[in-house]
Amino acid sequence: MFEEALQYLLSLGHETLAIKLGLTNTERLLEALGNPQKSFPSVQIAGTNGKGSTAVMLESICLGARVKTGLYTSPHLVSITERVRINSTEITPEDFARLTFEVRERAQRLLAEGALQTLPTFFEHLTAIAFLAFSRARVRLAILETGLGGRLDATTTAQAETVVLTPIALDHQEYLGETLREIAAEKAAIIRPGVTAIVAPQETEALDVILERCEACGVVPRVGDCRVKIRGADQTGRVRADFITKRDFYENVLLGLRGRHQTINASVAISAAEALRERGFEVSREAIIEGLERSRHSGRLDLREGRPALLFDGAHNAAGASALRAYLDEFTKAPVTLLFGAMRDKDLAEIAGILFPVAQHLILTEPSNPRAATVETLQRLVPPDFDSNSLTLAPSPAEALRTAYDLTPPDGLICVTGSLYLIGEILQLRISDCGMQI
Repeated sequence: MFEEALQYLLSLGHETLAIKLGLTNTERLLEALGNPQKSFPSVQIAGTNGKGSTAVMLESICLGARVKTGLYTSPHLVSITERVRINSTEITPEDFARLTFEVRERAQRLLAEGALQTLPTFFEHLTAIAFLAFSRARVRLAILETGLGGRLDATTTAQAETVVLTPIALDHQEYLGETLREIAAEKAAIIRPGVTAIVAPQETEALDVILERCEACGVVPRVGDCRVKIRGADQTGRVRADFITKRDFYENVLLGLRGRHQTINASVAISAAEALRERGFEVSREAIIEGLERSRHSGRLDLREGRPALLFDGAHNAAGASALRAYLDEFTKAPVTLLFGAMRDKDLAEIAGILFPVAQHLILTEPSNPRAATVETLQRLVPPDFDSNSLTLAPSPAEALRTAYDLTPPDGLICVTGSLYLIGEILQLRISDCGMQI
């Protein structure tokens, strides 16, 4: 059943290539399903960087507060079931399949009746599946990571009462606009009259757009509502900090997620948690601290101990690459083997300029994705002064990982980065593929 459900969803087209921005299809599909999204309050998180990290932090806080929580994120690394979690547990393949068939039947009926002009997309189907799962499980709260943009993203149909904007940068320009102002406008559109709006630190151009949207909607945004005082960090890059808001003081918190940039995401998650408290959720100070310290997020500065150690980080744009480079510069003393593969529609030159110089060995590969950049394309981005003897072109991620283990000393670090799709493919490799268990 699960394989049949998965093949049906994949037949709708690749989620990043068969995009149809708009809410009409999702709204009609949800109405036919009984509007499951209306049976629970929601937090919607939009932005360019930090959406997923902020979402898992807020989920962890809610679990610490004993709030039954649904989490909807994208993309997945290994299994599509990762995208729909209830109380931090992935939906079972059986439940996922059953809900997929239910959504498929309604969608096909609407198409046959002329209520829809085309079948909903892959992401629209998944959003409906998640909302149904949360409704049937009777969650008290849903946390929704926006897929693309905000104004026309399927998650916006939930009409969340609390909205969060993480840092906004240039990304997905082919869909959202060429300028930071245009992109910010698409994301800020999730702000509506009556919502609580939490806003992370932003570039001035993006912040101006957000504030204009808030004023037009009569919303007073919480911008920089939580101050951070960093105390230090452990040797793996987990930062210890104090967080100060107008309402509380969170002292000596050791963040579960690595990297100094996670203090921004943690401050936003704290502000969102306090906003939930004001809306009647019993979220204590202790639950917030516990949630931040217990947060985990696969594929984001995700360190796996070993000889050599493995670090997975889906740095897929310049801001993400800068955060990864800052982490490597500060916390990594061992020689780094950089295993890199990325999508061709990213700002590859800028990402390469940030990350490639840190590598003692650089291995370029091509993930199994229709958007993937070829190794020849990536090779042209290698700095001319880079030692050609330290560069390897690998035809597949499996070959790239085998090469990385061959080249990296036991006390070294293999850093897999450039795309979450690459990380997902690497994580699926078995012992026979690379000689090691990941």
